[in-house]
Formats: sequence, structure tokens, C-alpha cells
Amino acid sequence: MALFRSLATVGGFTGLSRVLGFLRDILIAAVLGTGPVADAFFVAFRLPNLFRRLFAEGALNAAFVPLFARRIEEEGLAAAKRFAEEVLAVLLSAMLVLCVIAIAAMPWLMHVLAPGFAADPEKFDQAVQLARIAFPYILFMALVALYGGVLNSLYRFTAFAAAPVVLNLFFIAALVAVVPLIGEAGLVLAWTVAAAGLGQLLWLVWAAKRAGVSLRLHLPRLTPGVKRTLRLMGPGALSAGALQFNIVIGTIIASLQAGAVSYLYYADRVYQLPLALIGIALGIVLLPDLSRKVRAKQHDAAVASLNRGLEVGMLFTLPAAAALVVIAWPIISVLFERGAFDATAAQATALALAAFSLGLPAYVGVKIMQPAFFAREDTVSPLKAAATDVAVSVMLAVTLFFFIGYVGIALATAAAAWVNVGLLALWLRRAGFLRPDARFKRRAPRMAGAAVGMAAALLAGQWALMDLLTGGQGEKIAALLLLVGGGMALYGALALLLGAADLGELRALFRRRGEAAPVVGGE
Repeated sequence: MALFRSLATVGGFTGLSRVLGFLRDILIAAVLGTGPVADAFFVAFRLPNLFRRLFAEGALNAAFVPLFARRIEEEGLAAAKRFAEEVLAVLLSAMLVLCVIAIAAMPWLMHVLAPGFAADPEKFDQAVQLARIAFPYILFMALVALYGGVLNSLYRFTAFAAAPVVLNLFFIAALVAVVPLIGEAGLVLAWTVAAAGLGQLLWLVWAAKRAGVSLRLHLPRLTPGVKRTLRLMGPGALSAGALQFNIVIGTIIASLQAGAVSYLYYADRVYQLPLALIGIALGIVLLPDLSRKVRAKQHDAAVASLNRGLEVGMLFTLPAAAALVVIAWPIISVLFERGAFDATAAQATALALAAFSLGLPAYVGVKIMQPAFFAREDTVSPLKAAATDVAVSVMLAVTLFFFIGYVGIALATAAAAWVNVGLLALWLRRAGFLRPDARFKRRAPRMAGAAVGMAAALLAGQWALMDLLTGGQGEKIAALLLLVGGGMALYGALALLLGAADLGELRALFRRRGEAAPVVGGE
């Protein structure tokens, strides 16, 4: 159950981060709403966030962790530490150059990222200014990802999982204490992004030092290990970032419709909660586990880990997807409908959330399956699947946008993710790495049945509680809590009754027994 306990650790801190993230977004919605300043800030934040997920997290996750894990297994921790220092030197140099170029070229980048802003010069100039301030975030987050990869490879998941909490605490402090004092919400939030990146880096450096790993900075050199890392990083960044590419492409198209960028942003924030809690958390835990088992030639154990990862992922993702589709409007209304975020914005955002959520099981499946490729140092196959994903998404988004507007962008993202996960599953099965065992085959359809039963009950419950859901804020919150609590209880009961889950295993999953035994140092 070490895999499940690690998932509980990562998922727990991810959950805390996302709860704080919701509080952050509630505050942002109240302050900025869905107006021009909001659109400018969200585009400005999305640019460094894209680079973070592609290069800092996606590329390093795909390339560095398997190579670092290999060195631990084959040469020991000292050799692995030297390799990490070599990568650190090159990574820092590359990110400094990228920041300088991106900040200088920001007006041209903005024409690509949000071409619709060009029709409003004031909005365009503000987006450029905010993006320049926020962009150094990528520098700090690249180093955070490196330190996080080191700690995760040592099965020390807590610090890296807790790092996003720092970002959200910075945002909340800025929105509560700084914005009311000096105004200029867009500028304050942009500076907060950069400051939060530095805060997360200092947290990871401290955590690594406590774990007995202090990385020294050397002059950058293209050693064989660094060259191998760079060769894997390119495809790894692109394959791990397919969903982000689709979101950015959607932003480009949505900039042509007033308010659409903000609708998609707020919807994205909601479905990202289960994606992070389940898919991203499982991917983080599975990658070092699979990498070390592959290096130790424990093929059957690696296949078993992937089976359990898929089983746990689907157990929690299917009901989450069903709920987000069925009760999207009450969720958005309760979370965001206040201040500058009105009822019209809530209805529009709910449509985007329901459309995005149709792809949630696929988003999670991609995050679970990709580590099986990365662990074998194969970043090309996921790249092919991701390229197909992006191509399908672009084609559908452009087509659907002219018929149903921004909702078509969300639907295109969901449909493309199903293509991606289907290709990954097909190739893993051909490679003998995806072999659903009897337990998974028995439980998967029962999970789906329990999720369908819960969705039907939520539909009936929403209709029955409509008077409360259209009442005051307190009544809306009470009704949503009834829907969510009742849905969770019903799904749990159905899952146990149908044999989709085992109560003893669930208790073991959520029982706090600490992380896996530390490899080095104390924490």
C-alpha cells in the first residue's frame, strides 16, 4: 500500500492547495470579474504558467526523474546528486536566457497568444505589462521542478506537493491585504506571481537540505547525462503539455469573443481540482515508482503498479466527472457569483465547465499512462499521441467556435483528450505494459455503473432543490452541500454495493502512516 499512502500524501497537499486556490479565485472573481483587466491578467498569467507546465514540470518530469532514478539504482545517491547539479547549472542558464528573450519579445508573443486584444490597445498594452512582470515565475518554477524531482525520486513527496500552497497563500495575502490598500489589482497580482515563484523555490531548497541533498551550483557543461536529459526533454515537454497547448490555443480563439477568456479560465480552475487531486498526484507518485521498478527489471511489479494507479484513478474520477457535468451551474454559482461576477457570467462559465468535464477521465488517464512511457525513457510515443491530441483539438475548436462560441473550445479539448488516452492505451498494450488484471476488469464497469446512478440522483436533486439554488447565498450553499454530500454518499454506497471498491482498501488509502521509508536524511 506504499503507492496508495504516497498518493494520499500528494493528494492531501494538492487538495489543500486547490481549496486555497478556490479561495484565491473567489477573491479574484470578486475583484476583477470577467472584464478587460481580468482578461489581461489571465492571459499574462497563462503564459508563464504554460512554460512552467511544459518545460519546468512536463519536460523535467519526463526526462530528469527517470534518469535520476536510474543513477540511484545503478550508481548510488552520490552519483545521482552530481547528475542533478549538472542539470541545475544548464537549466538555470537556459531559463535566464529564455526570460530575457520572452520579456523583450512580449508584444509579439501577445499578438500570438491573444490576437483579439489588438482591437483594444489599452487592454493589449496592459496584458503585455502584466506578462512581463509575471514571466520570471518560470525561472523559479524550473528550479522548483528540479528539486521536486530529486525529492520525489527519493520517495519524499511532501515538500513538492505542498509547494503550490505557497503560491495560493501569496495570492490570498495580496488580495486581502495589498489590493484594498493600494488598488491596481492587475499589477499587484502580476508581482505576486513572481514573488510566489521565489517563495516556492526557497521552500524546496530548504526541504532538500533537510533531506540531506544540497545541490551546489557549477558552471554549465553539456555532459553526457545533460545531453541525454535535453534529448528527452523536448518530446517530454510537448507530450506532457498537450492539455496546456489546447488551453492556450483555446485562449487565442476565445480572445475573439468578449468575456470568453474569463469564462474558460474559471471553468478550467474547477475541473483542474479533481485532475490535480487524482491524475497529477498519481502521475507524480507513479513516475519514480515505475522508473525504479523498470531499472530493477521488475516488469510484473511495474505492470501491477500501473493497474492499481488506473483503478484508483477511475474510482475517483468517474464520479467527479459526472458531478461536474450534471451540477456545473450550482457549483459555479456558489463559488464565483458575487461582486463583479454576475449571474450571466455564472451561466456562461457553467456551460464551459460541463463541456470541459466530459474529458476529465481522459485527462486523468493521460497523466497515469504517460509515466509508463517516461519510466522506460520513451518520450517519443507520448509526443505522437499529444501531437494528435493538439491537431484534433485545433480542428474541432476552430470549427465549433463559429457555431457555439467558446463552449466549442471546451468540447474540442475534451474530445481531443479521449483520442490521446486511446492512443496511449493502445501502444502500452502492444508493448505488454498495459495488461488489465482480473480485478481491474471486474471493478471498472461497476465504477461506471455507480457513477451513472449518482449522476441520475444529482439531476433529480438539482430539480428538487431549485428554489434554494435560486435563492440567497446561504440557501445556495446549503443546497450545493446537500447535492455534493448526498452524491458522494450515494456513490460510495453504490461502489461498495456493486463491488467497485473495497472498504478495507479505502481505509488503508486514507490512513495516515507517513511516507515511504526515507532513503537519506531526515525530514
